[in-house]
Amino acid sequence: MKTKRKAAPMAAAAIDYSTLSDFPERFPTKRVVSFGDWVADEFQFGEIARVSREAPVLILRHRETQLVPGGGANAANNLADLGARVYPVSAVGDDAAGDALIEYFRGKRVDVSGIVRVRGWTTPVKARFLAGWPHTKPQQVLRVDREPQSELPEGARRKIHQKLRERLRAADALAISDYGFGVARSQAALDALRKSRRKFITTLDARYDLRAYAGAGILAATPNEAELEALHHASIGRNLAELERCGRETLQDLKLQSLLVTRGRDGMALFEEGKVTEHIAIHGSDQAVDVTGAGDTVLAAFTLALASGAGALEAAHLASIAGGLVVMKRGTATAPRQELQAAIRREITGP
Repeated sequence: MKTKRKAAPMAAAAIDYSTLSDFPERFPTKRVVSFGDWVADEFQFGEIARVSREAPVLILRHRETQLVPGGGANAANNLADLGARVYPVSAVGDDAAGDALIEYFRGKRVDVSGIVRVRGWTTPVKARFLAGWPHTKPQQVLRVDREPQSELPEGARRKIHQKLRERLRAADALAISDYGFGVARSQAALDALRKSRRKFITTLDARYDLRAYAGAGILAATPNEAELEALHHASIGRNLAELERCGRETLQDLKLQSLLVTRGRDGMALFEEGKVTEHIAIHGSDQAVDVTGAGDTVLAAFTLALASGAGALEAAHLASIAGGLVVMKRGTATAPRQELQAAIRREITGP
């Protein structure tokens, strides 16, 4: 008896990399508002000293601590390194992590006047502990998350929404990063987007329930496959028919022009209304070093490309290249514009 084979994804439409190289040239002229939840990504590095006598756990001899932008702050960082004039709008606590994030962006000459300091609130922190022997690559052994124990006060929300409205008046694009900490997803923020009369590119990366943004004027969204599965209570894996169903339903429910689904080593799937789904292979090696924050890079590159006049397929390829660059770096990283341009040139001329 013959078994029925699953259909392989169709090859993506051919892309002219010479044309693709034009869009990063325009990135520095674009004003992008980055709106959403700022997170501090903390990395604690240590060398394995011995096994504890108190419990069967390793004792690490602390070597160094690094704190870098995560979540929506990482999206803003990627936008800045891609060359955009970025205007972040978010909230941080009146704490050391909030101080560190603000100082980081001040050091990059990014306008942080849109960041609201909230007394008594906690800046979300994801602390990763990495261990290794001398002269070996450290491996993550533990992650500890510190999250706000209360919702944002109403007064802070009003300040955030006022800063958002002010910065959108001259924006070419708005990139929303919703990590579930309450900055992006509020009724007032959604109402402000729905009532906005000025037209600009609006993109969304939401960890939970994309449908909450239905009717908010979102042009494009960039969920990963796990987020799409959670939204539809589905399991996709290699089932392309299920991927197609979930993607098309999401596109329709949110009235998007495009939906870019990131699929790890399976690349990306681009859905557009009235067009066949494009399956884009991963750029570079499929042996990622670290995928931390890659979704933020994809959001930033995709948003900037659309704002620079690229079509959704061209923007998706640029996002794929940028994402392929950051997953080869350890920790939360960015894909600077010069690296993106160099990667495109290699596609044109060969290695």
